[in-house]
Amino acid sequence: MSFSLNQLPEETKTANQDNFECANCKGESVVFDHSTGEKICSGCGVVISVEREHIDPLLDTNINLGNVNLGTPSSLAHHDKNLSTMISYSNVDADGVAIRVDQRSALQRMRRWNKISNNNRSYHRNLKNAFAVLIRIKDKLSLSETIVEKSAYYYRKILDQNLIKGRSIKGFVVACVYVSCREMNVPRTIEEIADISNADKIFAGKCYRLLVRTLKVRLPSIDSTSHLARIANNAGVTEKTLRHAIQMMAQIKDDPISFGKDPCAIAVAVLYGACLDRGEKTSQSRISLAGNVSVVTLRKRFLDIKKIFPEIPNGPNDKQMIPLSVLH
Repeated sequence: MSFSLNQLPEETKTANQDNFECANCKGESVVFDHSTGEKICSGCGVVISVEREHIDPLLDTNINLGNVNLGTPSSLAHHDKNLSTMISYSNVDADGVAIRVDQRSALQRMRRWNKISNNNRSYHRNLKNAFAVLIRIKDKLSLSETIVEKSAYYYRKILDQNLIKGRSIKGFVVACVYVSCREMNVPRTIEEIADISNADKIFAGKCYRLLVRTLKVRLPSIDSTSHLARIANNAGVTEKTLRHAIQMMAQIKDDPISFGKDPCAIAVAVLYGACLDRGEKTSQSRISLAGNVSVVTLRKRFLDIKKIFPEIPNGPNDKQMIPLSVLH
């Protein structure tokens, strides 16, 4: 959707230029979309103004395509960064003219030496094996291209520092993916990534600590709220209970009782407490299985939650306790 700013009413343009107030709902919460250059009201979704129009260089006849790169973009997730030379096996040149018979033997030698040179160094062979594992993890976990590029960047750094020598390639790939997910605030555990890639969880943890210590990576703390939506979706919890769990988590995060605890275990316990408080039927095994934690861990963390919210029932059959939602 694109239109000129001159087509907007005069009072809309004046209000938007002064304090970015939406003329439709009178709201002041405006979001700017960098990809399209549009200022959108987050309340009603009306496009307030357009800074610029997004023009595709392939569709614009006024742009000289001679200076535009239309090939495959370079990527760190490929061993050659998509910049290597590929010699075709067809015996024709770029203009479609057949190559002479006396030149075919020389062309065949060029193909052979090009193939040998690409796979001759152990550095490139290591990158090929590592990025094959990385692409498999990306497909199974539905990771974004940004996380894949970050993971490939970290793996190249540890390979340049010769940390991979004598260690597992899969372990370091898992560590790189986990560090990238931590930086992008994607709720993925290192055990989950290790299971997908068939790597050893303990050795992957050792590789992760070695990577963080060597490259001096400062990772943000894990937000337990980011795990709630995933666990609630796996356990089939309703949206109303999920929102109540998010409200409870906002109070628990500021309490010292949650410091040093596993964020995923805290999220599982809070979601179970929200189900009991809302009267939603569920079981400890179902919630713990959705969060990939044990039932014993769930019970221990639930006791900590009870210290902050003592009004939560002890179980689904506890009728003596008054639900927290009723008190409020």
